[in-house]
This record gives sequence, C-alpha cells and structure tokens, in this order.
Amino acid sequence: MNKTKTALESFKNDYIELLEFIKARYPLFHKSNFFIRDFQFGIQKYLEKKEIYISSLEANSIAKELGIFLEGKDIFQKINNRTWRINRPEFQASTPGDPF
Repeated sequence: MNKTKTALESFKNDYIELLEFIKARYPLFHKSNFFIRDFQFGIQKYLEKKEIYISSLEANSIAKELGIFLEGKDIFQKINNRTWRINRPEFQASTPGDPF
C-alpha cells in the first residue's frame, strides 16, 4: 500500500486527532467555513510532524477523499467543491468575536 492510501486509511480511523492538530494551527471552529486548501496544508503539516513527506497533489487527493468521508460522518457539510462548514460543537469558540 502506498503512503497516500496508508495515510488516508489512518485518518479515516482517527480523524479526531487530525482535526485537533489542524484546529491548533488554523482557525477551525464549529459552523465556520473550512477550505480544501487549508485542509490540504493541515494534512501535509500533520504528516511532516510524523516525518512522512507527500506532495501537494497527494495532500489534495487525501483532502478530497477524507472530506467526502467526513461529509458522511456529518462533521463536514459541503458548501461547494472547495469549501465545507464545520459541524463539530466541541470546536465552539469559548467567547464571541475574534478568537485571535
């Protein structure tokens, strides 16, 4: 199995860890928009932390497939081909306004 398929299967089995990693680095909040490019970069950075290096094309492929998987789990709600709305109450901002 190649590293792209291995990473995708790993993310499907433990997507919470990936989302928590991305949330710690990017604005990812309940009911916020989330773009495929941010997802792609988050996936690449997560894998780099584990010393697994993939191309942007591979990260994009994983982001698209994992996005479809997370739509099925109702964690991502599709807006268009490049954007989802996050449906994860645990990611609710603790105070209203700019979280940064």
